[in-house]
Amino acid sequence: MKPVRQAYIRPLDLRHGCVEMSHGSGGRGTAQLIEELFARWLGNAYLGQGNDAAVLPAAMGRLVMSTDAHVVSPLFFPGGDIGCLAVHGTINDIAVMGATPLYLAASFILEEGFPLGDLARIVESMARAAEVAAVPVVTGDTKVVQRGKGDGVYITTTGVGVVAEGEDYAGDRARPGDRIIVSGSIGEHGMAIMAQRENIGFASAIVSDTAALHGLIAAMRASGATIRTLRDPTRGGVATTLNEIARQSGVGMMLQESALPVLPEVAAACEFLGLDPLYVANEGKLLAIVAPEDTDTLLQAMRAHPLGRQAAAIGKVHADPQHFVQMTTELGGRRIVDWLTGEQLPRIC
Repeated sequence: MKPVRQAYIRPLDLRHGCVEMSHGSGGRGTAQLIEELFARWLGNAYLGQGNDAAVLPAAMGRLVMSTDAHVVSPLFFPGGDIGCLAVHGTINDIAVMGATPLYLAASFILEEGFPLGDLARIVESMARAAEVAAVPVVTGDTKVVQRGKGDGVYITTTGVGVVAEGEDYAGDRARPGDRIIVSGSIGEHGMAIMAQRENIGFASAIVSDTAALHGLIAAMRASGATIRTLRDPTRGGVATTLNEIARQSGVGMMLQESALPVLPEVAAACEFLGLDPLYVANEGKLLAIVAPEDTDTLLQAMRAHPLGRQAAAIGKVHADPQHFVQMTTELGGRRIVDWLTGEQLPRIC
C-alpha cells in the first residue's frame, strides 16, 4: 500500500496572519499554533513532554500556589506588556509568601482576528521574563473566541513554589511598634498604563515597574531581619494593601507623607488626573512589615539589591481597635487613608 500523504500546511504567517477559529479547535490548527509559536519561545523539557499535564520532580517543603488573570489594556505599554506582566505578577504572589517560585502554567484566551505578530511578541516577552526569573512555563492551554467576543488576549497564569518550615509572612502577623517599608517609588505601573491609554504625554516618560521580586525577597530573608509580613501592592496600591494587613492583624498604621517615595513625573501625572499615588497599582514593588530593631538591617539589604535601591521606611504600626490606616501630611495634619472605593483605574493588570 502507498503511504498516506498528509496535506501540506503553510507555516504561520507571523507578519500578516491573524488568529483563526481553527487555532482553538483542538485539531491541526491548534497543534500548529503550539508548535510554531508557543513552543518556539516557551519550550523546555517539561513543556516538551506534550501531555495534558506536566510531570514534575517532587518538591521539598510546603507547596505554595497562586493564580491570576491578566486583562490589561493596552496590551503593550512603556516598560512591558501583558506577557511579562503575567509572569511577574504570579511569581510575586508566590514570592511574598516567602516561597521560592518553581513553575508556571499559562492559559491564553485569544480573539479571532488578533494579529499573530502581536501574539508572538507577547509570548516572546513571557519567555524572556520566565528565563530571567528561572521559573519555566511547564504547561498551558489555548482557547479562541469569536471576533468581538474578547479583547485581543487574556492570559491566566498559575504558579507553584515551595516555602521552608518556619517561613511565614502572612498578613496577620503585624504587631504594634513594627515599621512599614516600601521597596521603592510607587505608582509607576498604573500611571504608565494610564498615560498610554489616554495618550497623555509628559516631559519625562513614565515606565512601568513590572519585575519579578523573588530575588529581592531572597536577599531580604538572608539579612536575618525579623520580617512579619510581605505583600505586593498591585490593584488598589499601597493604601489598599496596608488596609488589608491592618484588618488581618487587628492593628492600626500611621504613614508619613514626607517619607513616601514618588517620582516627580508620577506625582505630576497623578495631580493632573486627580489621582492619589497611594492608590495607584505597582507591579514591581513590595511592602514589608518588620520588627523595629531590624529596620536598618532590612533597609540596608534591600538597598543593596537593584530592585530595592529606593527602599524607604514610610510608617509605623500601632494599636488601634478601629484598624485605621492614617497619614501625617507634610503640613502636619492627619488624614485617613481608607480602602479604595470602586475601580479607580480599570484593567490595570
